[in-house]
Amino acid sequence: MKEGIHPNNYRPVVFKDMSNDDVFISRSTVNAKETIELDGVTYPLVKVEISNTSHPFYTGKSKLVDTAGRVDKFLSRYGNRNKK
Repeated sequence: MKEGIHPNNYRPVVFKDMSNDDVFISRSTVNAKETIELDGVTYPLVKVEISNTSHPFYTGKSKLVDTAGRVDKFLSRYGNRNKK
């Protein structure tokens, strides 16, 4: 690997799934504006909309998570084309 191109600021960061409030710690270089305290240690907090604990592929549930309303917009625009 080339020297000097990889970031040096890897640190433990807490990622919080906002759909089911699941939290997990991973190492990352992402900038975080918020912090959270877990087990007496303060970590940077990154909020995510979906993770492996809430994604339909991993959970086996066919639940659509759409915060922007894109699915509803599509269905209202095109509807069910096979239905006559």
